Amino acid sequence: MRGLVLVVEDEAAIAEVISLYLRRDGFAVQVESDGEAALAAWRKLRPVAVILDIGLPGRDGAEICRTMRAADDWTPVLFVTARDDEVDRLLGLELGADDYITKPFSPRELALRVRTVLRRSGGLTTDVLSVGEVRVDLSRRRAWAGEAEVALTSTEFDLLAQLFRRPGRVFERDELLSSVWGYQSSAGTRTVDVHIAQLRAKLGPSSPIRTVRGVGYSADQ
Repeated sequence: MRGLVLVVEDEAAIAEVISLYLRRDGFAVQVESDGEAALAAWRKLRPVAVILDIGLPGRDGAEICRTMRAADDWTPVLFVTARDDEVDRLLGLELGADDYITKPFSPRELALRVRTVLRRSGGLTTDVLSVGEVRVDLSRRRAWAGEAEVALTSTEFDLLAQLFRRPGRVFERDELLSSVWGYQSSAGTRTVDVHIAQLRAKLGPSSPIRTVRGVGYSADQ
């Protein structure tokens, strides 16, 4: 088995389809339909990934994600939402989610995104990369700004590492979407921009990330 995925979804039919595709991919699945039960399952089972519906009875998906991150748990989180507007999507990413998908969606695509997130989080090397005052340890998946360690989501870490592997090189947004998220097209999303903004906020004045207007981003000394 590839590990257990916690699916938090209050629509039974959707939860059943998600579970079916995840099990076909070799994952064990635990389904919960409300926030309190989801938090109890997260604490007890320690899943490899969590799929969270934002609109849940009781504690909603956003609150569950906040609770996980406040406990310094950076298990990959994928948000599922029926509210297809910019505010909801940005909210999910700013809370520390690694990805999001809107209803209606392809369960096959959702399963693919789970695999992509887990593949990124499991890709280990022994390199330590530094740009300016910021360094990343790829083997331990940890990052520091000066002497202070910075808590990053799995996706934030992969994005920073991608920039650090070629310091000074300008990466286009579509290129980053492909190499970090596994997407083939930007499709009008602002996913990269949101994650860059989050990285800069977390790295603070030490951030070496530079915007190249109309092109993309780079990490410079």
